[in-house]
Amino acid sequence: MSAPRLVLFDIDGTLLSASSVFREAIGLALRAVFGSTGPVESYDFSGKTDPQIVRDLMTASGLAAAQIDRGLPGALAAYRSELLLRLRPEDVRPKPGAVALVERLAREPAITLGLLTGNLESCARAKLEPLGLNAYFGIGAFGSDHEDRSELAALAVARALAVTGHRFSRKSIVVVGDSIHDVRCGRSLDVRAVAVATGRTSLATLAAEAPDAVLDDFADLDAALAALLG
Repeated sequence: MSAPRLVLFDIDGTLLSASSVFREAIGLALRAVFGSTGPVESYDFSGKTDPQIVRDLMTASGLAAAQIDRGLPGALAAYRSELLLRLRPEDVRPKPGAVALVERLAREPAITLGLLTGNLESCARAKLEPLGLNAYFGIGAFGSDHEDRSELAALAVARALAVTGHRFSRKSIVVVGDSIHDVRCGRSLDVRAVAVATGRTSLATLAAEAPDAVLDDFADLDAALAALLG
């Protein structure tokens, strides 16, 4: 394969799972800053940025937008501290085939790997570290860059240009994720969207969004490579 590709991975539900620690950490942060956790136990985090999660949960608690705006920086700082304090290596579980897939893609000179995630960058890096994946992702766009996930893909592409000197566009960009928001992000930008049913969203629901490819997981490495690279 010689054509340059930029492959952008979501983290939670796509590469790994650490959701129980995430819920605990964000619940503690929200209670400390706002006095309420909102419906944190039932809330679906899939495809959301960390700032959006805080806003959604506190809106559901009945807080006014201005109050949420004032407390948002403190809540995110508290969440970051709680997660980094509580996250243990054994809390991070790789999704089937995810590590092998990233390692295989990294051996292709024409492929640039990046992250496209709603996580704050420090939290993203903390989750990837136990799996030894940080070294493969020199670039990315994060929830700490923008609250609106739809803004992140363009930022990741701009950072890839700055690092590689190549202007990636359209189907030379691959967005990989486990939620309908990942698929919609890819389709709205006319890039290749690949969905994987390793998170909370079913294969049928993902397929209904018409991604370019949809997988049960990455366990079949050849099938995963074919889905990502077309």
